Amino acid sequence: MISRRLYHLISLLILFFIISFYKIYSQPHSANNNYVAFTNGTVVTISGETIEEGTVVFKNGKITAVGNDIEIPEDANIIDISGKYLYPAMIHSGSHLGLIEVSMVRETVDVDEYGDINPNVRAEVAFNPGSRHIPLARDHGIAVAVVKPKGGLISGMAAAMLTDGWTWEDMVYKAPLAMVINWPSMNDVEKRNKAINELNETFQKARRYHIAKQASEKHFHPVDIRWEAMIPVLEKEIPIIINASEYRQIQAAIKWAEKQNLRIILSGVRDADMVINHLKDKDIPVIINSVFSGPSRKWESYDKTLSLPAKLNEANITFSISGETAASDLLRLPNHAAAAVAFGLPEKEALKSITLYPAEIFGIDNKLGSIEEGKDASFIIANGNLLHITTQIEQVYIKGIKTDMMNKHRLFYEKYREKYNGINK
Repeated sequence: MISRRLYHLISLLILFFIISFYKIYSQPHSANNNYVAFTNGTVVTISGETIEEGTVVFKNGKITAVGNDIEIPEDANIIDISGKYLYPAMIHSGSHLGLIEVSMVRETVDVDEYGDINPNVRAEVAFNPGSRHIPLARDHGIAVAVVKPKGGLISGMAAAMLTDGWTWEDMVYKAPLAMVINWPSMNDVEKRNKAINELNETFQKARRYHIAKQASEKHFHPVDIRWEAMIPVLEKEIPIIINASEYRQIQAAIKWAEKQNLRIILSGVRDADMVINHLKDKDIPVIINSVFSGPSRKWESYDKTLSLPAKLNEANITFSISGETAASDLLRLPNHAAAAVAFGLPEKEALKSITLYPAEIFGIDNKLGSIEEGKDASFIIANGNLLHITTQIEQVYIKGIKTDMMNKHRLFYEKYREKYNGINK
């Protein structure tokens, strides 16, 4: 009894610590309703040419003008960014941000549910806006993170979440975004067949439910939240994300999705280099996880995952780089893209893989992913090339809002710098 009470007391103290941090360094700012113009910076548009000594004007969260020698409204707040670079904010293609705070404290872990079939699970509802990991992701240039549940066969619905806001409702950028499916291992035939049969049965039930509901629009029909959640998937309004790394998983997942007539995005795709022609023929977008992974087989080259983005690019396959899924590791996203450049991926394509391409894959490229008129004013001000490890991100804007750049790392940096400066005096 004493140990249980102690456990709950420690858990409450940790939660209080997390909330306190949120109050200190994660206060969202209000939107600016006036024109703001950034001038004399290097504007990396991503979708077009890089503009030297360029100007970007925005108002009410939307970019109104981009280029050289453009007319700036008289009442605009002009900010000179000479010597700086302006990039579109990054998009992380798949993580558990906001769903896991401290992995060893189960009260702060809300990333999965019991059971194998949970299509009704919504990542945005479980999203913790006070997570200490969110400011770290935001201050390292990530404006939107695709947050995914995990576990079981059908984990639930992913959501695109902003990294600035007061509540999870404020921070929803697009939801539901996609349904997450974990493809079973191909090694155990019995378990694999059982899992695939369960998937087939689930989709059959969902289709029967959908047909019955359509046929009885004028009459009462009992609601089943699991099959209700799957209707947008069946109608191809949203895609499915299938987590599949091994080449046999990838091939089986593609064949299954085609038979079910579903829109598919493949995630993980460690062995995508073995099925490049298949991916190209079916025009399937893929999300590459950690580029830094080592080989999984003795005969594989050490650079298997490092050179994968370059191989996919050469084959004209749409891909994004997501890096790690752990909430604490999102800040390393540009490092994964930079490593791919070292192994043959053109720099412009590397930048697209963390900005424009994920926006295209998830259907939000009309708002995000590049610096263009009419898109959200979500961008990064940096002192150098975004892919260089020495580059510092000086300010992040999300939908025209200048974000608070204080996070846990900076908080401790300032704290101990002050402490040791006092000692040195």
